[in-house]
Amino acid sequence: MGMIGSAIQGIAAIGGGIASAVANRKAAKMIEDQREKNENWYNRRYNEDATQRADAQAILTRTEELLKSRNKQAEAAAAVMGGTDESVAQAKAAANQTLANATAQIAATGAARKDSIEQQYMANDTNFNKQLSDLKSQQGDNIASAIEGVGQVASSMPF
Repeated sequence: MGMIGSAIQGIAAIGGGIASAVANRKAAKMIEDQREKNENWYNRRYNEDATQRADAQAILTRTEELLKSRNKQAEAAAAVMGGTDESVAQAKAAANQTLANATAQIAATGAARKDSIEQQYMANDTNFNKQLSDLKSQQGDNIASAIEGVGQVASSMPF
């Protein structure tokens, strides 16, 4: 290859290194933006109170309505059949226990959900770290290529 060809090849390597560096910075910024979104998603979802979610509130509301209906039936049956206040109190206590059990089940499901959210967050974060690491490696290769291009240009210069 002649002196001019070597110089052109060297200039192309320098230009390619610069263009690649710009592309790498943009890619790193996009990965960091995704990482921040992942962090925000994690903080929002992980810190949710499972009992305050709309689906849990709907279950608790339906359960409360059903238990109130059963309590009224127990009171009515006691009034008609001459039952005692103690039997009505027992029915209400059983209803309260049922509601407490439903709330505990929702909380347990929420704990499992938190574990799943944490696992998903960690997997995403590991992926973002790998992408950034790959970019750094590529950046090193591009710098080496640009330096080689400078060397080619310099060696083709008639001094």
